[in-house]
Amino acid sequence: MSGAETGQVLDTPLTRLAGVRHPVVQTGMGWVAGPRLVTAVANAGGLGVLASATMTLDQLADAIHEVKDRTDAPFGVNLRADAGDAGDRIDLLIKEGVKVASFALAPKRELIAKLKDAGLVVIPSVGARRHAEKVAGWGADAVLVQGGEGGGHTGPVATTLLLPQVVDAVDIPVIAAGGFFDGRGLAAALAYGAAGVAMGTRFLLTSDSSVPDAVKRVYLETGETVVTRQVDGMPHRVLRSGLVDALEDSGRVGGLVRALRNGARFKKLSGMSWREMLADGKAMKHGKDLSWSQVLMAANTPPAQWEVVNLRLGASSSDTMYS
Repeated sequence: MSGAETGQVLDTPLTRLAGVRHPVVQTGMGWVAGPRLVTAVANAGGLGVLASATMTLDQLADAIHEVKDRTDAPFGVNLRADAGDAGDRIDLLIKEGVKVASFALAPKRELIAKLKDAGLVVIPSVGARRHAEKVAGWGADAVLVQGGEGGGHTGPVATTLLLPQVVDAVDIPVIAAGGFFDGRGLAAALAYGAAGVAMGTRFLLTSDSSVPDAVKRVYLETGETVVTRQVDGMPHRVLRSGLVDALEDSGRVGGLVRALRNGARFKKLSGMSWREMLADGKAMKHGKDLSWSQVLMAANTPPAQWEVVNLRLGASSSDTMYS
């Protein structure tokens, strides 16, 4: 008889903190973690997290309302602390009574305090022990530790090395991310002292993901990934593709020209003005200590994701983007 049939659950500091039944977090993946996926995860007892970085403020408000209409279970929203409208987004989360605010990079101390004063659970993501110690000292409720096996910008240190370091360094719940996709991984993370695991690609491939089935097949059939700095100037795990190979082979000038073209494509798709894009770039540059060339290269990220669709569908328009 399974645990689901007996009502048995894994009780951990994460489940108690977030008010969920299972110590599993679905990460906030841009254009993937929308209301449908988040609702399914929440109703199944995990912590679903909306990806707000690829939404306008109004779109985020609509997404939150849709999730609330579909479930009474707790859920979270992932935020960019360096976004130009981060304050407005935080006010929205507080107004709507969202349970968890997660961050891809550490928010400032004042931001953590404002969210906690409003009763939200604050969970930043980190890729180093010292970063975990910093946000714990600032009052974060938990920390998501992502090793090099993950897809984000958290550095090359393997999860199996990073996780125990952080568990020993802080006294708040630690969520393990990077390379987890099944029960064996969860058991291993709990044995290391984590309070749960976070998964991205595994949820991207579920039936409740809004990603087209053709794209899911690309993920399943394309076994090779590569960690590159040529997409947006920071380490980034991506599927190997023609675009990625072209970026890897580009010189500095060629890479910047390609990024400018991609930025224009994203401007058209997003409806943002150049002024708004520059403001976001300025905030990103300050928040992550990047050069302007690295900020400009960030425009390569959406086309790199679009190409996964185009590999299978032969499409070239924004109609193939995730809804």
